[in-house]
Amino acid sequence: TKTAPHFQFVVPAGKSITVRCRLHSIKEDNGLTGLDQFDETMAARAAESEEFYEEVIPNNISADERMICRQGYAGLLWTKQFYHYVVEDWLKGDADGPAPPASRLEGRNHDWYHFFARDVLSMPDKWEYPWFAAWDSAFHMIPFAAVDPNFAKSQLLLLLREWYMHPNGQLPAYEWNFSDVNPPVHAWAVWRVYKIADPKGSRDLLFLERCFQKLLMNFTWWVNRKDMEGRHVFGGGFLGLDNIGVFDRSHALPDGGKLHQADGTAWMASYCLLMLAMALELAEEKPAYEDIASKFFEHFVNITDAINSLGGTGLWDERDGFYYDQLVVNHDEPIPLRIRSLVGLLPMCAVTVLKQTKIEKLKGFRCRMDWFLSSRPDILKYISVRRPNEDKKSALCLLAIPSEVQLRKTLRRMLDPEEFLSKFGIRSLSKAHGKDPFVFEHGGQRNEVTYTPGESNTDMFGGNSNWRGPIWFPTNFLIIEALERYHHFYGDSFKIEYPTRSGVEKTLREVAIDLCDRLISLFCPGPDGSRPCFGGANRYRDVPHWQDLLLFHEYFHAETGEGLGASHQTGWTSLVVKLVKDRREKLCEAGM
Repeated sequence: TKTAPHFQFVVPAGKSITVRCRLHSIKEDNGLTGLDQFDETMAARAAESEEFYEEVIPNNISADERMICRQGYAGLLWTKQFYHYVVEDWLKGDADGPAPPASRLEGRNHDWYHFFARDVLSMPDKWEYPWFAAWDSAFHMIPFAAVDPNFAKSQLLLLLREWYMHPNGQLPAYEWNFSDVNPPVHAWAVWRVYKIADPKGSRDLLFLERCFQKLLMNFTWWVNRKDMEGRHVFGGGFLGLDNIGVFDRSHALPDGGKLHQADGTAWMASYCLLMLAMALELAEEKPAYEDIASKFFEHFVNITDAINSLGGTGLWDERDGFYYDQLVVNHDEPIPLRIRSLVGLLPMCAVTVLKQTKIEKLKGFRCRMDWFLSSRPDILKYISVRRPNEDKKSALCLLAIPSEVQLRKTLRRMLDPEEFLSKFGIRSLSKAHGKDPFVFEHGGQRNEVTYTPGESNTDMFGGNSNWRGPIWFPTNFLIIEALERYHHFYGDSFKIEYPTRSGVEKTLREVAIDLCDRLISLFCPGPDGSRPCFGGANRYRDVPHWQDLLLFHEYFHAETGEGLGASHQTGWTSLVVKLVKDRREKLCEAGM
């Protein structure tokens, strides 16, 4: 699958050499095997590319935004790579080579004996991370759905197939340790790709149903493995956010303690809502899905009840107006880990809006829902109903973890420039922890979490990524989506001070648009012509050959906007392309 031509030239000073190549099969004989039509062919392909992107990219955006989209899509397509990894072969070793050490048979991935990959996959970064990661792949498919919807669907299905998914229902996390746990965002990607790839009325129900059946297995694995006490509050461990916690969440906790994770619980509440949405969609054609829709509705309500009220207050801290992880040691009183981070913002993202018209179509689901609510009056507080007008059929039903009061308190912190709101988006850790680090002392050990806006200052998870302050696109994208859903329900009547203490009130849609602007600005020239993502690398500003070249970094410095980590992580950072498109649509809808 690889070849490496070797040409030798002497290139005079100030001159250039061009090598023109054409790849073709040995049997090919159509008159084009030479290079006589090279220029015409290249020009034709370039024209086709221009025509294609004229349809894909909105025409009412700036030249800079158009360039971001073109290069974002180009980088996304470039992340494709042939990936061949057969765990059985790796465990046994090469037949004609030395036998691997016996420890390999008990080492990493040994219980993924079934795993067989021989596919073209979307990589996080072909240079630094030339292997797939389950939650990275899910985010990649959102922008992919606009340029290659068939590839997006096939990738999502592939990870659910029996030669990838574990027989117990777990999705492989990433090559280094398939058994680690990434956030369960696969269902979110399936639902979003289903809606993006095809227009309403002609959507791919077969794709949705095939994914749904396998996602049921994955959901069950999560419930059985990560809610061991059966109380609807989840652990999960690592969950993709590397060093965000006060200790490594992939390993055993102090004194055998258990961690009740706000993000793990929020991810599962979101998982329920996504499975509910898919089941309701499928039930319109196949009524049998109404039963499973009821199951996910009730499971969501139970999780929401637990995160808000288990033990009296759940994981919500009324004093701080924030959700925190809790450490439980020896069945003692839970210890809240008062770190204000994305962990406490993610419960806000567990939200969906149901239309009464859809509920009315599904009589079995509606009857079960009515019975459940009448028999559990204590959980009615987690369900809000709003009628935009007097017509009962226009009613909207909001399902969300936070109440309106809790949402406002969370937003007050998230939109505070001294906490989460950066010039370039939402920080992964509150800036307040710069002056007031979180310190946890237990069993003679001292652990500390300090706001670190740039590269990591610890070696946790290798030290080459950092969730203690920088801007990350995937979580910012989910936050913006959540704000849009809340706006869909509450409308213009819900306003919040933005930024906090500014005295200016805005709707949640206006906040979402501004957050889009902040994230997009990472790639746009400022007043001095510098793009924040390049930091102090002035060649990108001053040298003509470099000025219009963009890199899509893994994450970004929360104060300067400089791109950090893997420099070709176009995968999830290419979500900026979707933000450009969505921002334009939001502005049009708002009449702005």
